[in-house]
Amino acid sequence: MKRDIIDYSYIIIGSAITALGIVLFLNPAMLAPGGVSGIATILFHTLGLDLGLTILVLTIPIFLIGAKLFGKQYGVKTLLGSVLLSVFTSIWASVFGDAGLLDYSKDISIWLSALYGGVITGLGMGLVMKSGSNTGGTDIIAQIIARYTSLSLGTALFIVDGVIIAVSAIFFSIENALYAIVVAYITTVVVNKIVLSMGTNYAKTVFIISEKTDEIGEYIINTLERGATILDAKGFYTKESRPMIMTVIPNQDISKLTRAVHQSDPKAFLIIHEAFHVLGEGYTPIEKIASSSDVTQH
Repeated sequence: MKRDIIDYSYIIIGSAITALGIVLFLNPAMLAPGGVSGIATILFHTLGLDLGLTILVLTIPIFLIGAKLFGKQYGVKTLLGSVLLSVFTSIWASVFGDAGLLDYSKDISIWLSALYGGVITGLGMGLVMKSGSNTGGTDIIAQIIARYTSLSLGTALFIVDGVIIAVSAIFFSIENALYAIVVAYITTVVVNKIVLSMGTNYAKTVFIISEKTDEIGEYIINTLERGATILDAKGFYTKESRPMIMTVIPNQDISKLTRAVHQSDPKAFLIIHEAFHVLGEGYTPIEKIASSSDVTQH
């Protein structure tokens, strides 16, 4: 119960902060650094569509497609994050208006919007992801592309957001698109800091040494719906043999696994490090890139 309260608090606060960055800085400056909010920004300035409502209308169908393809990993928390981003965007727009805080007749204002917009939205998205959720949108599209092509998730997300930024260059300006790239970079850095993912990879390799191996293994397989392997390990000092779990977990599930392990065995020992490329069931299909150069590039 306590953990759920914390998680949902992260989602609510993170969605509010993300929406604040969009309303105060990104949308007024006509910066569309990818994502559903980027598409909504383009539609707002070209067709006059309501920003918050557009985010909701675009996000829900994408969420439903993701839920159909990937199952319960897109549960209540992801849906909540998607809806709250739309709701808070509408709330902040009604409070602060559409003009933002800065005077865009000054050249420095767009730089400030890129900087503070990137930091604030990154902080909000990081808090949402720290709960094991997300705000939906193009990350789901990227996961679909990664599943059915030979592209990695990071590459797919880069392409999807890159297309949105390129479209914004057509409707706004090349300068605005370049500023949007700066926003995307700052947002990524801040998100990674918040969720303790110190890179652009999408999964972690986890080694777990515990007295509750069976209980932890059941959680990994039944709750996280991921595979796990038991390795034989021996302590150098004690010379005692004990099993060790090895598993590969998506970044958004690392905090869930850590909490579950701690609840099962507070004395457990975990080693978590980057998995630069994960091939096989549940990740990138190995048969699609076994002969490609993409394997060596990672």
